[in-house]
Amino acid sequence: MLHILTGRYKGRKLLPPPPGAATRPITAAARKSLFDTLTAWTEGALVLDLFCGTGTVGLEALSRGAKYCCFADHDRRVLDRLRRNIQAVGAEDQSRIWAGDIPRQLAAWLRELDRPVDLAFVDPPYADARSWDWSCVVRQVFAPLAERLVAEGVLVLRLPAQVHPPEDLAGLRLTRTRRQGGMTLGFYRHSRKEG
Repeated sequence: MLHILTGRYKGRKLLPPPPGAATRPITAAARKSLFDTLTAWTEGALVLDLFCGTGTVGLEALSRGAKYCCFADHDRRVLDRLRRNIQAVGAEDQSRIWAGDIPRQLAAWLRELDRPVDLAFVDPPYADARSWDWSCVVRQVFAPLAERLVAEGVLVLRLPAQVHPPEDLAGLRLTRTRRQGGMTLGFYRHSRKEG
């Protein structure tokens, strides 16, 4: 059983993905390490959890002080468990669920937001990430994210270990990578200097 590691929802149990789902939750150790790195960006943040599965990353962010999280996935069975997890921790008022094709709908979803994004997690199914047409994905996913990410914001991209994160994603520069087990995390920041 999955659970929240730290913060106001610490210890709350979360439902895992249903059998056969393409999503695979990040391990507790990797999640702890990730959020220990992101402490400065989490408090009061507007967070995006894209390809969220059952929401372990976004709910951990809310538990650690994020103000609001938008979760997005296309698998209806997974989204049903996400809704139940949000209810289990009592985060309904801090959550929004976007259901559908993320590359095709993300730009429109982002226009619904009344403030820019502070922290974004992008965690595509590994099978998709291995075969991505990066020019298309940059245009549909990362360019809209770059436009809405605050100047000091962070985007975290999770990929299978065999896929190296690109150095640049629509003006977001790879600032560090971390490899754990079968995955690689890429951390991105705006490359432009704000005046």
